[in-house]
Amino acid sequence: MTPNEYADWNAHLQTPVIFNHHEPLVINESTISKVDLNPIRSTPRAAQNEERVLILTPLRDAATYLEKYFDLLSELTYPHHLIDLAFLVGDSADDTLATLSKELERVQKKTENLNTPFRSALIVQKDFGIVTSQNVEERHSFKAQGPRRVNMARARNYLLYAALKPEHSWVYWRDSDIVDSPSKIIEDFVAHDKDIVVPSTLMSHDVIDGN
Repeated sequence: MTPNEYADWNAHLQTPVIFNHHEPLVINESTISKVDLNPIRSTPRAAQNEERVLILTPLRDAATYLEKYFDLLSELTYPHHLIDLAFLVGDSADDTLATLSKELERVQKKTENLNTPFRSALIVQKDFGIVTSQNVEERHSFKAQGPRRVNMARARNYLLYAALKPEHSWVYWRDSDIVDSPSKIIEDFVAHDKDIVVPSTLMSHDVIDGN
């Protein structure tokens, strides 16, 4: 149909009006922000897909454990540039904060003999007024479990809210006093393709009691 024929064909119609219903709406208010989590995925092929992992560790009177903690952490085979570290130090009577700072400096300093530094590290300080004993027997007694679990939950909540970012696909809670851990533990976790995975742990009384 020629343009003239098209004009004659539509002569009895009203002038067409075209609306663009997909024209973007521009928001210029600086106090309004948006986070799109749709692109974030948690898959069994986390390393291949460059998925970010956040490792969280609450600390209290943990100075004596931190050297071993970071030795094991440095052995993780998951790409370190995809791992963010975050710690909450609270109610400590020892040199936890100073020791943590020095150990972080050690693992984050790129040398020929050390693995690639982690993507970032965050230290959060928050005291909750906890005065319960750190003695192993008292800490794991039945009587202590109620208040201890409440305090642990508060510390974990503060740490999670302070450190979690929209780009994190995985959160890995790691205790400070572990003495052994597989270097491929993150890959093992994500391979299960589950929302929550809890590892089997072994507590040796001989080691804990120093016998």
